[in-house]
Amino acid sequence: MRQPVMLLAVSTLGACVSPLPPVDSKQAWVDLYTVTPGKVLMADRLDGQRLNDGRYFQVTPGPHELTVRFDYEVHSGGFSIDPVERSCYLKIRYDGFQAGQRYRIEARAPAMQPSAYLYDAQRTVLAEESNDIFCIP
Repeated sequence: MRQPVMLLAVSTLGACVSPLPPVDSKQAWVDLYTVTPGKVLMADRLDGQRLNDGRYFQVTPGPHELTVRFDYEVHSGGFSIDPVERSCYLKIRYDGFQAGQRYRIEARAPAMQPSAYLYDAQRTVLAEESNDIFCIP
């Protein structure tokens, strides 16, 4: 029983260290970034389809819906001293992706409320999460 579990763990780690694929000049590339270190932001779905690699989006020109998973800590302020890990799924819709361009999604959780923004290469805000947020817990 231990051997299959170890094999699964090792194969899962391989995806973390594999190099990113080459950038396709016929598509747009979207990097992911969290404002606060130690938080996790992963690509989850592109147009409703689950992705195999959560480190980036690479999309065809035109409109797309990007879903990201944002993990961060929530401090309840109650009797518990330990923070609680929270996972939220945020959707960003943008109609103008252009081939060969680089974009960036930034996520943050000021006042423990998650938000995400899509920027172009000049740091212009192009879109923000659509208030279509699902969080656990």
